[in-house]
Amino acid sequence: MKLLSLSLLATLAMVGTGSANAYSTFFGEDLNNSATEPLPSTTKSDAARAAFLSKLVKPGTETFETQETGAPAPLTLNFPGTGAAGVSATLFGTATTGKVVAVTPGETNGAGRYSIPSETSSKFWEADAVSAANNFSISFSQAIGAFGFYGVDIGDFGGQLTLQLLNDDEQVGLLTVPNTIGFQGSTDGSVLYFGLSAQDANQVFDRVNFRLTADNLTDVFAFDNFTIAERSQVTPVPTPATLPLLVAGLLALALTRRRAH
Repeated sequence: MKLLSLSLLATLAMVGTGSANAYSTFFGEDLNNSATEPLPSTTKSDAARAAFLSKLVKPGTETFETQETGAPAPLTLNFPGTGAAGVSATLFGTATTGKVVAVTPGETNGAGRYSIPSETSSKFWEADAVSAANNFSISFSQAIGAFGFYGVDIGDFGGQLTLQLLNDDEQVGLLTVPNTIGFQGSTDGSVLYFGLSAQDANQVFDRVNFRLTADNLTDVFAFDNFTIAERSQVTPVPTPATLPLLVAGLLALALTRRRAH
């Protein structure tokens, strides 16, 4: 094997070692500019969700369709599905955090928020981003390995969303959702999908804190189709602990072959 190949393998070894705290993430966004007309299709968001789901085996999804309209936090979430049947969760927040909202399929609530898919569903979780006191969290009955959701009308007034992942009250991850930052409603009714999955056992989490921000303190976000999966349901991938070992083995093999020539 040539020296150039050995250099490439060494680079791969360094990359594998440096990715110890990186979650696998999936993101897609479909921009809109209407408070009253939902997007007719959400191609990029749906593609991100499909890629996320392709890495999971029998995940569970809370669609909010069976939730009571107007229900506030705390709210019991349901994740039907073979793999996640034993996982329960509660959405926590203050009295002003948010509530379950229902709109007519194919329409918005008049302010750019609607359920996904818009044509066939009506309910979603609506959260006020006025202040940090209105942030909400989801606590799970056990540690999980993957979490994903649709976000609607996020950041049209300059806001953004950060997810804090915790396990046994210790932070194990902090991820910023890279939504387009709008101004004065410029991205009204936009839709995004964001998913994340743990790459090793040290990244599992039992709570997700949603940190919402809005520059002018007048923004409201919508969320739909929360999906979860246990670590055992995440398609196995080389973990940060095993990838360097794999590359080291390839390096040793390459050196052996080079000496033989």
